[in-house]
Amino acid sequence: MSAALRSAAAPYAGVRPVVGLAISLALHVLVFGLAFTNISALTDKRGSPAREQQVTVLILRPPEPKKASPEPEPPVRAVDTSTTPLPPLPVPEVRAVAEPVLLRQPASMAAPPAPTAEEWAFASTYKLKNSKGYRYTWGQQVRSMMGTAVEGPDQGMVRFRIEIAPDGRLTRLDTLWSTSAVAERLARQAIDSMPQWPPTPTGKPVIFEKTISFSPFASDDPPLYKDDCVPDPPVFSNPFAWDGKSARAQVQAQPIEKPDPQALEDCLKQLPQDSIEAESARDRRLLEQWDFDRLGR
Repeated sequence: MSAALRSAAAPYAGVRPVVGLAISLALHVLVFGLAFTNISALTDKRGSPAREQQVTVLILRPPEPKKASPEPEPPVRAVDTSTTPLPPLPVPEVRAVAEPVLLRQPASMAAPPAPTAEEWAFASTYKLKNSKGYRYTWGQQVRSMMGTAVEGPDQGMVRFRIEIAPDGRLTRLDTLWSTSAVAERLARQAIDSMPQWPPTPTGKPVIFEKTISFSPFASDDPPLYKDDCVPDPPVFSNPFAWDGKSARAQVQAQPIEKPDPQALEDCLKQLPQDSIEAESARDRRLLEQWDFDRLGR
């Protein structure tokens, strides 16, 4: 049976490959033909008008917000009109009360007391440091006659250059500077109305400068006398200063003179005892000069 089938199919054994090849070629020709037709259709032919380009615009709109659902209205409560309404409460009467305005009183300082007879007696005999006691007592006498100093535009200071004759008469009074016309006027009035002063301690004219403070925040502090027997240090002068004309020569510093031991001992015997006010005033000046609080921070 199998042999018979094989003999019957023997004539068609070489036909199957040929038929398959023919079908494959036909399909390839069909595909290439369609592809060529589409490509030629996409390109414009020569001489034909250009086709208009179509632009598609895509607009994206945001989604519409959802509408909030309305809140349910609260239920209306029924008002019971059967009860009697209460009478309105009385409104208290409000009265405007003017508050007192507290004004700060300006600061003031009373005039210091005038020097006593004992103080003038000491001033007329103290010869050290250009009659130091005499100059301080004179300024204290002037300030005591100027009256009370009140904070305001009239306060200030005035500095004079004074010359007093050996018999105590005022021979010269010049104003070097002034910060208040009222202070200068009161000081000159006090000087003009002062009584005769005692003679100068040295028997010579006393020439000095004095600042009179007419202020509620400052006063003429009493001086210290404990260092009056020590000679003053020499005034500093720049050894390299040159006026540009004279020959250059280095200035030698003056040596500090040592006082005679016996003269120093005699001088120390006549020194008065310094007051507590003078010591505290000196300490305050040092604090203001060096500002130890700021340096310690």
